[in-house]
Amino acid sequence: MTTANSVHAAARQGFQIGADAYERGRPGYPAAAIEFLQQTLNLSSATTVVDLAAGTGKFTRQLQDLGCQVVAIEPVEGMRQKFEALLPNIPVLNGTAESIPLAAASTDVVTVAQAFHWFQGEAALAEIHRVLKPGGYLGLIWNVRDESFDWVAQISAIITPHEGDAPRYRTGQWRTAFEQTDLFTPLETQIFSYAHQYDLDAAIDRVASISFIAALNAQTQQTVLRQVRELLEHHPQTRDRPIIEHPYRTEVFWCTRKN
Repeated sequence: MTTANSVHAAARQGFQIGADAYERGRPGYPAAAIEFLQQTLNLSSATTVVDLAAGTGKFTRQLQDLGCQVVAIEPVEGMRQKFEALLPNIPVLNGTAESIPLAAASTDVVTVAQAFHWFQGEAALAEIHRVLKPGGYLGLIWNVRDESFDWVAQISAIITPHEGDAPRYRTGQWRTAFEQTDLFTPLETQIFSYAHQYDLDAAIDRVASISFIAALNAQTQQTVLRQVRELLEHHPQTRDRPIIEHPYRTEVFWCTRKN
């Protein structure tokens, strides 16, 4: 399967255009979640990790901070270029979850941050199984907007009509591949609460970094971003605040490669 054919058009176009906004606006992952993964996946300086769909390296750099030996895989050229500029000491290869350019049984851990819902699940799990050593771990992590806060729910209401057929984590369709596979142990999960702090412009960048928003035509995109800005400028929970606290739920999943 070629790289171009296995990447959804919304991801390929949106992330190519929106790499800068992605880096500016996307949060990292909370320390509690990273520490949990470190313990659960046995991450250390002796651990080899493949970080799939690494983007600009938001999660990859946190793996590096743990001392892991990391190789990143990223199919979108614009993202790889940004990654290389920010993290020149970490190799980033052109590849997809369905076609990983590494040898069989070559890594201890595979991680996927904010991306498994984009994958062709069955094919991706088969390929992840191939590159993992027997008993190796697969770890997944997502930062999810906490829509129990009214202003966060209103942002979702503004952007959701534009998502088209882009795969979304919240639908849960990505779980089907795990439910049907016999290559891995059942998924386990842990949830963390998290607040990311940023100013108004970074909050707008966060929305602009969403793949299907980045892929909109310029006029429609500006309309969406203007609506979000007006919401944040006037909502009682966010107006007149130099720093906005954006609430997230960070959802972590993991499983083990069966021998």
